[in-house]
Amino acid sequence: MRILQISSARTLGGGERHFADLANGLARRGHEVYAALAPGSPLREELRDIPAGSVLTLSLRNALDLKSASALAGLARGRRVEVVHAHVARDYPLAAFAARRAGGARLVVTRHVLFPLGRAHRVVLSGAARVIAVSEAVARTLRARGVFPEHKIRVVPNGIDIERLERAAAKIDCGTYRRELGVRAPRLVGSVGELSEVKGQDDLVRAAALVLREAGDLVEFVIVGEDASRGGDNRAKLEALISELGVGGRVRLAGRRGDVAEFMSCLDVYVNASRSESFGLATAEAMACGAAVVATATGGSRELIEDGVTGLLTPVGDAGALAAAVLRLLRDESLRASLGGRARRRARERWGIERMIDETERVYLEALSQGA
Repeated sequence: MRILQISSARTLGGGERHFADLANGLARRGHEVYAALAPGSPLREELRDIPAGSVLTLSLRNALDLKSASALAGLARGRRVEVVHAHVARDYPLAAFAARRAGGARLVVTRHVLFPLGRAHRVVLSGAARVIAVSEAVARTLRARGVFPEHKIRVVPNGIDIERLERAAAKIDCGTYRRELGVRAPRLVGSVGELSEVKGQDDLVRAAALVLREAGDLVEFVIVGEDASRGGDNRAKLEALISELGVGGRVRLAGRRGDVAEFMSCLDVYVNASRSESFGLATAEAMACGAAVVATATGGSRELIEDGVTGLLTPVGDAGALAAAVLRLLRDESLRASLGGRARRRARERWGIERMIDETERVYLEALSQGA
């Protein structure tokens, strides 16, 4: 198939990791894959299996960027693209325009988040052949809004590179790694995700303060993730909270790191404190690394974690409950090991990249054979 993937994302998060894994995987299978990215997109360096000449840079400013829409349509026509696949809501109208102008190309969109689409999208996306939801939670949101008819919605859970994660876990010396990270405590609790209000890192900092009152020198907390907000406001707020609670020596913001697999492999406990989560790619990766996971009971986390079996779930926004769950795991080595072992097996069974690519290919074939 000839496939055009579109993403105007300016930062690298879970949705962008999905984009890169899907595009690279499709290319490795012999599909002719093109990618349209925004200027300076971090995705460009992630698309290792796509020829440089097949990656196009466009402004992709917003849903009304007619210049980008025309360029996408020209690319789709010139390369006889069969499937136009958009991953960010502001790109959906541009992708819809390109698919219509390409003559015969089918539009597929992926919804990565729980935030509802506006009613205006009903008209813009009326010609979409299929919409992919990355979890049942996202699919429920789509059905409730009625933007797409039921028969067009397909659930394709995100995939993770399990082999890469397992290789990292097998080769890392966690004692050395923790010392290089600056961790001196016997136990390490960590989290990975963009610094933002929706990710709930402030709740994690508050929970950490409660844990440290009980655990003292037993544990340190490291939060990995960059701040994509203008002016770095989110990081500044977290730093102020850490200072206010007096936990600066035990809770650190590590910024973006290129060794996330190694980091997760060396954690005693992984925490996802999100207030809203459509899937939870980083949580799935932590599970694949064998970390004992504590997560807030968002729609996405409830699909990933069986409470008490493959991790622990706590109410959203409840720092006290989060702290209690972390303390429980820190004090019970047997429970940590059993949850981590079952989580690793669950990840291997359900969230491999090849499964995700298989299911996406089937959606494309449906779109091509059945149309809108």
